[in-house]
Amino acid sequence: MSPADDTPTPPAPASEAPATPPGEMIVLPTRQLVLFPNVVFPVNVNRPAAVAAAQQAVREQQQVLLVLQTDPAKDEVGPGDLHTVGVVANVLRYITAPDGTHHVICQGVARFRIEAVHQGPSFLTARGLLLPEPAAAGPEIEARFVVLQQQVREILELLPQVPQELRETMESITAPGALAHLAAAYLDAKPEEKQEILEALDLTQRLDLTTRLLAHRLEVLRLSDEIGRQTKTSLTERQREMLLREQMAAIQKELGEDEGAGAQIAELEAAIEKAQMPDEVAALARKELRRLQRTPDSSPESGIIRTYLETLTELPWAIPATPPIDIADARRILDEDHYGLTKIKDRIVEYLAVRKLAPEGKAPILCFVGPPGVGKTSLGQSIARAMGRAFVRVSLGGVHDEAEIRGHRRTYIGALPGRIIQALRKAKSRDCVMMLDEIDKMGAGVQGDPFAAMLEVLDPEQNNAFVDNYLGAPFDLSRVAFLTTANMLDTIPGPLRDRMEIISLPGYTAGEKLEIAKRYLLRRQLVANGLNPDQVEIEPAALTRIIEGYTREAGVRNLEREIGRVLRHVAVRVAEGSAEKVHIGPDDLEPILGPLRFENEVAMRTSIPGVSTGLAWTPVGGDILFIEAARIPGGGRLILTGQLGEVMRESAQAALSLVKGYAQKLGIDPGAFEHSDIHVHVPAGATPKDGPSAGVAMFMALTSLLTGRTVRSDTAMTGEISLRGLVLPVGGIKEKVVAAAGAGLKRVMLPARNRRDYEEIPEEAREKLEFIWLERVEDAVAAALEPAGSAQDAPGAAPLGGTQEQAARGR
Repeated sequence: MSPADDTPTPPAPASEAPATPPGEMIVLPTRQLVLFPNVVFPVNVNRPAAVAAAQQAVREQQQVLLVLQTDPAKDEVGPGDLHTVGVVANVLRYITAPDGTHHVICQGVARFRIEAVHQGPSFLTARGLLLPEPAAAGPEIEARFVVLQQQVREILELLPQVPQELRETMESITAPGALAHLAAAYLDAKPEEKQEILEALDLTQRLDLTTRLLAHRLEVLRLSDEIGRQTKTSLTERQREMLLREQMAAIQKELGEDEGAGAQIAELEAAIEKAQMPDEVAALARKELRRLQRTPDSSPESGIIRTYLETLTELPWAIPATPPIDIADARRILDEDHYGLTKIKDRIVEYLAVRKLAPEGKAPILCFVGPPGVGKTSLGQSIARAMGRAFVRVSLGGVHDEAEIRGHRRTYIGALPGRIIQALRKAKSRDCVMMLDEIDKMGAGVQGDPFAAMLEVLDPEQNNAFVDNYLGAPFDLSRVAFLTTANMLDTIPGPLRDRMEIISLPGYTAGEKLEIAKRYLLRRQLVANGLNPDQVEIEPAALTRIIEGYTREAGVRNLEREIGRVLRHVAVRVAEGSAEKVHIGPDDLEPILGPLRFENEVAMRTSIPGVSTGLAWTPVGGDILFIEAARIPGGGRLILTGQLGEVMRESAQAALSLVKGYAQKLGIDPGAFEHSDIHVHVPAGATPKDGPSAGVAMFMALTSLLTGRTVRSDTAMTGEISLRGLVLPVGGIKEKVVAAAGAGLKRVMLPARNRRDYEEIPEEAREKLEFIWLERVEDAVAAALEPAGSAQDAPGAAPLGGTQEQAARGR
């Protein structure tokens, strides 16, 4: 078709479509376009039904009915998906572009109210009524027309690059309705708002709706224009300053003065602009920059100021975009990096879920507490991976100066920011995951208390304005995800502990260590020693022998070292060429690692009266200890050895008093106490021991000694006692039970009021042990002592405990 030809030429159809029924209009649905009467607008028709409708209208030289869809996302439009008022339009031109898209140029004629819509073979048709344009008369209409004209003129003045033809067209319109149609057609408004104007048959209402939309758009344009003028003024001043500085640099160059200083100043100025600092900090940085410009390079102050500005500009001041947190991926990462720790992982997933749903909220500070080597630091790295954030570790072990946290003032030579700010500078991100490692190893000194400085860092209500002494300006730490680790809580002050949520990590059981060795440690040591899985095979039984016979720890660090020793022995053989593949079984370990270091001595140590097995908690996990009692001729004294603390000494005294009170029930001669001294010893005398939890074990050792009945060799016990014979609850149950299971014991006696800790005990330990819950010491006597006469030694020999000790050693 010729561009000069105004009559649309229908495209050649693939097959002749049936004629449109008489009295019905061809419907052309639109997604976003609302056409008004007397307005010419191009319409994109790319859906099959729309293309068929437009082609039919062009072939039959009929008008089309343009109607807005109620749901713009719908591709297949039915009779119930259209608004009830549309516009009858003439098709001025039908265009098929080279890329295959179709366009029709339509001119609106009149409003049309739809009464019925019919689904044809290829497109929709509709019946209805043409809605005549109401007459424009009356002072109210004229007043609204004048306001509308003023708004249109002002908008045309504020809009950039408005064609002159559009201005002339707007000025030439004398009909209020036509001006409202044209203004609404070109107005940047929602389709629903335009449809409301189209459906307004009353001219007054139509003008009011159009005026209201134009007023909102006009206000936006005024504000945009004002902001643009202010920005232009600011840029003009900045450009003037830059021009003057360039001229000054050119003058300095002509005079032969140092060019390097000017280049450094320019770099610092550009860095300050790029850092996106808060206004307060940016003003401080520019003030220091002006000081640097006035300071000679030979002055020591110049280097101090330059270092300070470099530190300021390298800090992550800008607010970062929060990366999405995938909870399913977080679970996968935690399971991939750590074996077991089910409850710990669940709590971490809860933490990540809260951070995902409330990224701006104040998340708790998690503190991982547990023995060395159980994976506290690696848990922090897994959390950072799951959150998609940078990870930075701050080691606090041995810190005893408050300035290590808050930084040094710049008046001192060699001043530096505190460790928190230095870590942020290293991470280059304000929302990093920061691991404060070994927070329990800090200590107060003459330089101040770092624990006190940590109160502000770890308080979500205060750390949004943390002031480092070196910076001298507030820095927002609220976006940092703080995590802390500790081996024990006793050294952490109460106010600081109150700001953290404590998550305890128990020691691993033998089964868990075996799985960790197979999944992680062995693979890591193969890489570290330059071996591949085809060159060495270590049996699971060999790994079990290493766990039980060569290591005794809560974590797995020593286990990894021993595996490394075995693999280094294999590496020597492979490197010498004496073997291509080495098989390691349990019997191959002794030539490599030496004889077994740990043996199960429980049965031997408790095979005589006067010895009981207790359970202890230490900072590196649970452990078993032996309470040994002996009776020697004397005057009724109590002798305590084994480097016992004050609380443990009092427990021994209470146990002896309780045994004296129960002497008649236990069948003990009360006169035996007057002519004998009782000696209580706890081996490993070089290790300090304290705490009340050995009360039950001491009572049972004394009872066993004085009754001549041995304590069962497969039973361990813990619990505090009172003079009334009650067994009171103690702490560290989880660690103690794990130690008992690892030592090969079969039964544990625990205070009945510690039943609440049962669920925290690992499943593997629960399956290995029988649990006996003690309300009173009578329960312990009934459950732990062997029947009378079952001891290997004669009852009459019981008072000579020293002789029996020697006999036990001989056995």
